[in-house]
Amino acid sequence: MIEHIRVEGACVPEAYEKAILAVWDQGIHIKTQYDKPKDPESRDAHVTVVVRDPFAEPRYHKNFPGGPADLQTYVMEVVEGIHDHWIDLGNPTKWQYTYHERLFRYLTLTWRFGEATGTFVDQVESMCQALAKCPYTRRAQATTWRPGYDDTIADPPCLQRLWGRIIQEHGINRLQLHTYWRSRDLYKAWFMNVVALTELQAFMARRITELGCPCEVGEYHDTSDSLHVYGSYFKEALPRIEKLRDGNWMSRCFVGEGNSIFVEAMKEQEEKLRREAGREEQHA
Repeated sequence: MIEHIRVEGACVPEAYEKAILAVWDQGIHIKTQYDKPKDPESRDAHVTVVVRDPFAEPRYHKNFPGGPADLQTYVMEVVEGIHDHWIDLGNPTKWQYTYHERLFRYLTLTWRFGEATGTFVDQVESMCQALAKCPYTRRAQATTWRPGYDDTIADPPCLQRLWGRIIQEHGINRLQLHTYWRSRDLYKAWFMNVVALTELQAFMARRITELGCPCEVGEYHDTSDSLHVYGSYFKEALPRIEKLRDGNWMSRCFVGEGNSIFVEAMKEQEEKLRREAGREEQHA
């Protein structure tokens, strides 16, 4: 039986550590399609993680795989689509999609008299328009999955759907964003995913405000059908997981001067990527 686990954190790093411990302690032992013959079975669970204040400090955990440049690059891929031009559907060795492309330029097909016409839909803008018009609507959602295509490619999207609603708290409109994932690498992907998706949440709150409905960022709810730690990571991950049991998650976050250095490195990477994008546009 796959357990459904719910954990909460005041900020992203606290929620990250709680999710790791919950999956490690309560998840089932099950094989994956990527195991090598001698790999242990993964730890796996159906998990909802609630982050009460996604932009509360501390925001950045020290132990996620990667660094500030990797994190900033990923955020810009999701929110701005800086690498959408790497998509090449005709080459299976290239990217087949990005989350930005699926959310901001989802391709829909309309059939008329036996011929298909393609239309690109900005699903994020549609969500923002719907929420600005009716903050309590239940129809503000976006999807990534393309039936008949994604089930045939080597690396189909893990993120499946976004759903948003504006909740009024103490007279303030707050955008609550729910994300739904079919499968998720907890140890190596979850943290970067959540930082990027909460940056998208902030982008949406600003856009809804521009559309005439003043709005701030609210809770972030993150649900995975399969949130897992791969058996191939156990040797590396177990010592770190055991350290989390002291409950002193703050000691494993960037704070003070360390946080300032981390944020500055992210800004430097942002500037670098924008320069590169400008040069690519000039040569296009």
